[in-house]
Amino acid sequence: MENSFKIDALRGAIETLQLKYETISIATIDELVALYAMDASFKDPFNRVVGRDEIKKIFIKMFEQVDYPRFIVRQALQKDHSACLLWEFHFQFKRWDTTKKCVTGVSWLQFNEDCLVSSHTDYWDPAEGIYEHLPLIGSLMKGLKKLA
Repeated sequence: MENSFKIDALRGAIETLQLKYETISIATIDELVALYAMDASFKDPFNRVVGRDEIKKIFIKMFEQVDYPRFIVRQALQKDHSACLLWEFHFQFKRWDTTKKCVTGVSWLQFNEDCLVSSHTDYWDPAEGIYEHLPLIGSLMKGLKKLA
């Protein structure tokens, strides 16, 4: 019975996390970060941090750099104390190319006994999602892609 309770609690934690990501705003960052353990680690192609305060800074920076950030979770898979979220991130740069963009990625999440995220690793292609849209670097990246 206890194992079933933990599985249900973890499923609820994953659903809450998904909802917080899909409804993220500058005003709700604290609510999202509260779903992480105090010593949680977060890693993506640009960041590697530990702790809620550092994770919060990543989301604040996101709102400083892009307009209309929006996550859509397409699928969530759970096994034991881990979950995998397949997502799309829609946004517009505040500078450079202001057309609407979409990046697809996966988050690998591990949860502690309190059903808080203890480890979060994002996997996505920064070349396709970011670099190709930057001045100068974008032309280089597109040229390299054609050569491959």
